[in-house]
Amino acid sequence: MPRIARERDRVLRRSARATGLTGSVMSLAYLAVPGGLDAPVILLSATLILLMIGCQYVLGQSGALRWVLCIVLLGNAVILVIGLTTRVDVGLTAVEEALIGTLAAAAISCVAPVLVVGPQRQLVLFGSFGVTVAGVALVTITAGGSVLPLALTVCGWTALSLGGWWIAQSVPRVLQRVAAIGRAHQAERHASELEAQRRQGARLLHDTVLATLTLLAHSGVGVSPAALRQQSGDDARLLRQLRLGALPTPSRSGVYTLEPANTSMLGSTLESVKQRFGRMGLEVDWHGSGQVLLPSDVLDSFLLALGECLENVRRHSGVTRADVTISDDDTTVRAMVTDAGRGFDLSAVGTERLGFAESVVARLRDVGGNARLFSSPGSGTTVVLEVPK
Repeated sequence: MPRIARERDRVLRRSARATGLTGSVMSLAYLAVPGGLDAPVILLSATLILLMIGCQYVLGQSGALRWVLCIVLLGNAVILVIGLTTRVDVGLTAVEEALIGTLAAAAISCVAPVLVVGPQRQLVLFGSFGVTVAGVALVTITAGGSVLPLALTVCGWTALSLGGWWIAQSVPRVLQRVAAIGRAHQAERHASELEAQRRQGARLLHDTVLATLTLLAHSGVGVSPAALRQQSGDDARLLRQLRLGALPTPSRSGVYTLEPANTSMLGSTLESVKQRFGRMGLEVDWHGSGQVLLPSDVLDSFLLALGECLENVRRHSGVTRADVTISDDDTTVRAMVTDAGRGFDLSAVGTERLGFAESVVARLRDVGGNARLFSSPGSGTTVVLEVPK
């Protein structure tokens, strides 16, 4: 059975059980009214109603037709016991009419929701309705009662049948819409993952191969041949790994490997960054303590963003020295990269320049961090990097 049909039937069974148990409990309450019925009638009716309660409970779990027939037969038996034991000259009392109406309109008609699905069950529905109406009519005519029980019977069966039909039509629509929302979410998630991979690939290309090609385009000015050869070799190994289908994982600033980085002290990796840029002609002065333990993904993003900031200093500032100040508090680690170079006008930077936006700002935001840039022509540049601990 399809999942939608199973969910529909489950809702219908539970609705039938809730309605039936409510009607049966109300019927037991009418039996407890002092002076309403004779003791033998109360005992027999209570026994039959308790049996009907058991059938209603099981109906809410299985929905089998045999429990439907048991409920209809037991309920009509109670109605006949009450009506046929009433004296004709006295007629039905208000308690008896209310009891018969409750049994027929709720306790017995509770089977309607589980009978609205399928031609076979609909035939059982019409048959059960006809038997119940005939039983109530027989009792009210024989005992000289009013039309109230019969009216309640017709209204109860009609309401529960229409309610069951509405549920049977609504549940599939709701589940189909939920499934459609789920498919849309999957598609959006897939698109987001593809976009994240694209951006990661762009950052990877920007931080490695494009940086090396820029050096080569400027004939390696300010960089020793040995440093240029080492950086080119790292890029060649990375491209070879990518061509074989591997997924690179950054291990430290400017360097990518295929093994995930381990959680490490920040200070144990800052020296490698300093040495790398020292070989490329940029002296880096460190200030503050680096003894901060960061998760590997946060550490990777922090150091890669820091390396990109130092690379921008080396390329664009016109100076050969930069200062990096490391500080932290209970929740955040900060790095302030400062140079006394030529600076630039922030408003003059075009939106097509994505190096800082992607390799620094977006990279830090991916791990919950942030970056702020301060600069003006002739006054140097300061970048503040922040990541959570």
